[in-house]
Amino acid sequence: MVNAQVRRNKRVVQKCYLSGPVKESDMEVVMSDTVELALPAGSTAVIVQNLCISIDPWNLTLMAKKDASGLTSAPLTVLTGYGVAKVVVSGHNDFKVGDLVWGITGWEEYSLISDPNSLFKINHTDLPLSYYTGILGMPGLTAYAGFYEICAPKKGEFVFVSAASGAVGQLVGQFAKLTGCYVVGSAGSDEKVTLLKEKFGFDDAFNYKKEQDLNATLKRCFPEGIDIYFENVGGAMLDAVLLNMRNYGRIATCGMVSQYNLEKPEGVHNLINILWKRLRMEGFVVLDHYSKYRKFEEMVVQHLKSGKITYVEDIAEGLESAPTALVGLFKGKNVGKQLVVIARE
Repeated sequence: MVNAQVRRNKRVVQKCYLSGPVKESDMEVVMSDTVELALPAGSTAVIVQNLCISIDPWNLTLMAKKDASGLTSAPLTVLTGYGVAKVVVSGHNDFKVGDLVWGITGWEEYSLISDPNSLFKINHTDLPLSYYTGILGMPGLTAYAGFYEICAPKKGEFVFVSAASGAVGQLVGQFAKLTGCYVVGSAGSDEKVTLLKEKFGFDDAFNYKKEQDLNATLKRCFPEGIDIYFENVGGAMLDAVLLNMRNYGRIATCGMVSQYNLEKPEGVHNLINILWKRLRMEGFVVLDHYSKYRKFEEMVVQHLKSGKITYVEDIAEGLESAPTALVGLFKGKNVGKQLVVIARE
């Protein structure tokens, strides 16, 4: 065995498959019996100590009875998601004890990673490690791939971002400004609207909960129409956007958070505009863009260090807070990127 140690392991387990909106009672924080932190001889796996975990809308898809492809989910077990961790036992030549990494891990104190090739080493330890759950991790790469690769923005174009104060949206808006675009965002509170305009430099923003007619709101914000829509919401927002897109506009479909807790998804009635306006609407999954990560990382690190990009986090302390943080995400309680700190390096 490699590097045998004994620990207890606190973890968040899923008690049942989701039926309707996620509730704290769907999850339970448990303490395992003692576990041996060791690997069999010849193993190429690693064991990591999780330092912080990312709370993301897509966590709900992992908790459903069926995933997006209709396949039955894995048996109920410890929840998983993106996180930042430190290698404590390694059987892999590319990872040594003490390396800091980010990638898919468990909602627990210690995780066995059978395929370490899915992990990214953290190079910029002079920046907060928590950034690798967000701006320098999966959400950041999502923003980069969706905006630059799918939307192919040009200077002077009109950009709309829904759920704009979240981990992905706040970065898309700043990318748009760096490109020389006019950008408007929507959010679910006046506090978040102020954040978009004063912190992230959006040209305009609105609280969608206060708008009675989203079509009229978008016409007010975009009298000439929308060239690029970064889609995070779906439902009524998407329906209104389709009416306000310009010819040859692009829609990057990143998520549809308004639909995740619904037993029956809302219909979209204005899809014919995709035809009449010659729109391109493309869904994407960040896993398909992992090869671009290092290019993305260096660009964003430079912008962070030069002050051209800023970032806001909503940090909950302790693994016990993870269920509350996940439920709160779908009630709009977080301001900025939601994450949970389990341990500090």
